[in-house]
Amino acid sequence: MSSKSSRYAEVYAQWKRDPEGFWAEAARAIDWYKPWDKVFDPYAGQYGRWFAGAECNTAFNCLDRHVERGRARQKALVYDSPVTDTQRSFTYQELRDEVATLGAVLQDLGVKKGDRVVIYMPMIPEALMAMLACARIGAIHSVVFGGFAAPELATRIDDAKPAAVLSASCGIEPGRVIQYKPLLDAAIDLSRHKPSAVLMLQRARAEAEMQAGRDHDWALAIADAKRRGRKAGCIAGRATDPLYILYTSGTTGQPKGVVRDNGGHMVALAWTMKNHYGIDPGEVFWAASDVGWVVGHSYICYAPLLHGCTTVLYEGKPVGTPDAGAFWRVISEHGVAALFTAPTAFRAIKKEDPRGEYIGRYNLSHFRALFLAGERADPETLKWAEANLKVPVYDHWWQTETGWPVCGNPVGLGALPVKHGSAAVPMPGYNLEALNDAGQPLRPGETGTLAIRLPLPPSCLPTLWENDKGFRDSYLAEFPGYYTTKDAGHIDEDGYAFVMARTDDVINVAGHRLSTGQIEEVVARHKDVGECAVVGVADAMKGQVPAGFIVLNAGVNREPAEIEREVVKLVRDVIGPVASFRTVMTVKRLPKTRSGKILRGTMRQIADGELWKMPATIDDPAILDEITEVMQGHGVMR
Repeated sequence: MSSKSSRYAEVYAQWKRDPEGFWAEAARAIDWYKPWDKVFDPYAGQYGRWFAGAECNTAFNCLDRHVERGRARQKALVYDSPVTDTQRSFTYQELRDEVATLGAVLQDLGVKKGDRVVIYMPMIPEALMAMLACARIGAIHSVVFGGFAAPELATRIDDAKPAAVLSASCGIEPGRVIQYKPLLDAAIDLSRHKPSAVLMLQRARAEAEMQAGRDHDWALAIADAKRRGRKAGCIAGRATDPLYILYTSGTTGQPKGVVRDNGGHMVALAWTMKNHYGIDPGEVFWAASDVGWVVGHSYICYAPLLHGCTTVLYEGKPVGTPDAGAFWRVISEHGVAALFTAPTAFRAIKKEDPRGEYIGRYNLSHFRALFLAGERADPETLKWAEANLKVPVYDHWWQTETGWPVCGNPVGLGALPVKHGSAAVPMPGYNLEALNDAGQPLRPGETGTLAIRLPLPPSCLPTLWENDKGFRDSYLAEFPGYYTTKDAGHIDEDGYAFVMARTDDVINVAGHRLSTGQIEEVVARHKDVGECAVVGVADAMKGQVPAGFIVLNAGVNREPAEIEREVVKLVRDVIGPVASFRTVMTVKRLPKTRSGKILRGTMRQIADGELWKMPATIDDPAILDEITEVMQGHGVMR
C-alpha cells in the first residue's frame, strides 16, 4: 500500500539498490574520530560488520557535541517520579558534567576500557548517567533490571564478569519498597566471579548496609571527585567495539547476552528519530519503559540524546500512580510530542478508564503521535487509543536483538495508512520474509516464521557475548541465509507485516495451525473485556485446544459466566468451530513481566501440568497462584 505523501517506497528502494551508500549517508549524522575503512565488511564477524575501521565515542555524540553546538542550556533529561513525588531536570551541559564526573569515579575504582560494568538500578537519573559514563570511558555496560532475583543476577555477573557493579539501595513501587542491596549481596555470594567494587547510591526510603573494602558510597565518591576537579574525557573506541551487553529474559541454562556495538548502533538510532518517529531535535520524546529493557536503552537513553532531544525518565506506572491519568499528566506537564509505550500499558488504562474520561483533564496540545511495541497491539486497543487521544496511533515491531524497529510506520517519511493488527512495513535495512518450515518464502497472506535475510542492518546484534556458537545456533542455523525472529506472522500483498505470536504460541488444533494472537484479537472485541490472553493447552483428542483468560473492565457488574459464554460465541462466530474454543476464565489480573509482556508460556506450563520455574521478570508472583486456582476451578489443569 502506498501513500502519495509518503517517501517510504522511494527510500526503501534506495536502500535496496545501494545498502552501503544508504548507511554511509545516514552515518553523516554521527561525529567520528576516524572514518571507516569499509561501510560493511562481509568477511568480519558472524555475518559481516558495519563501519569497520572507524573510531567513535557514543557518549560524545549524545552529550558533548550538543554542548559545543548550542544545546548546552536545553533540557536533556527530565525525571518524573510520582512514587517519590519528585521532578528534576538536567540540561545537556549539566548531564555531560555529571556523566564526566561519574566516569572519573569509575576510573578511580579501577574500571578500564573494555571492562564490563553491571548496572542494577531503578528508574532514576543516575541509571542513565551510569550507562553514559561507561560509554564515555570505553567500558561495556550490562544493565540488569532493578530488583531482579539474586540467582538470575548471579548468572549475568558470571557471564559478563564485571569489574564493578553500580546499584541503588532500593526501588520504589506503589505500596512497596524493594531493597536491592540484599539481592545484590546474595547474587555476588552465589556468583563465581567477584566484582572488585560496588558503587551504591543510598536512597532515603531504605539505606543499604555497606561492606567494608568493596562497597563505595555513590554520593561521597561524586562529591570527592568534584572537589578534586576530576572529570573523565571521551575515550575513542572502534565502531565495532561493544557498547553494551543486554541479557534476554530467559533464565535457564547459559544466559544470552545480546551484544550492541558503538558505530552501527548510533547510525541506526539517529536515523530512526526523524525518519521513523518524526521527531525533530529540541522536541520532547518519552519512552515509558524501563532502563532494564532494550526500549530503555534505545529510546530513553541513547536515541533521543543522539538526536538532540529532551528525554523523559518516568518512575511510575500507567495506573495507580495515582490513577489512570498518570500518562496524560506527564505528557501535559513536560510538553511531550510523542509517546512510545507497550500495548499492555494502554490495556491497563483502558480497563480502569474505559471511556477515556481522564484524558480530557489535561492539555495534550503538544502531543501528536503514540507508538506501541513490546507485545502485539490488538486492534481494539488501537481503536480505543485513536478515538480518545485523537492522534495517530502506530504499532511497530522489534526485538532486543535488533535494537530498533524491524517494522513500523515511518512518520518522518510521511505516514502510511494504518492497518489495525499490523506493525506496518519493514524499515530500510530489513529484508523481511515469511518462511515455511522448509525455509521457502510464502505467498502474501500465508502464515509462517518471520525471518530477515542476511546481512542484518546496523545496530542489530553481531553476536552473543563470548558465545558465537550460541548466536549461530539460536538465530542463523534454522534457515541458512536468514536471521530467524522466532515470531510467527504473515506479510500481505501491500508489504504490511502481521506479527501474530511467538512461534511457540502457534497451536495445532486437530491439524489446524492457529495463532493465539488471532483468537485474542476476537476476544478483545467484547465490550466488557479489558485485557485477555489465549494459550494452547494439551488435549488428548485434538493435540491442543485454546483456553482464554479475560480481565473485565472496571465498573462491569454482570455475571462473569454470562460474559464468558458470550466470548465463546464471539470466537465461534468470527473464526468458526475449527478453533475449538470452549473455555474462557475470568481472572482479576494476568501474570506479566515488568515490561508488560503476558507470561503465556508459564500459564500454558501450569495448565499442562509441566514443571515450571518462577519467571525472574514477573511483576507479582502471587498472580500465578490466582491463575492456578481459577484453572483448577474450571477443570483445565491436567
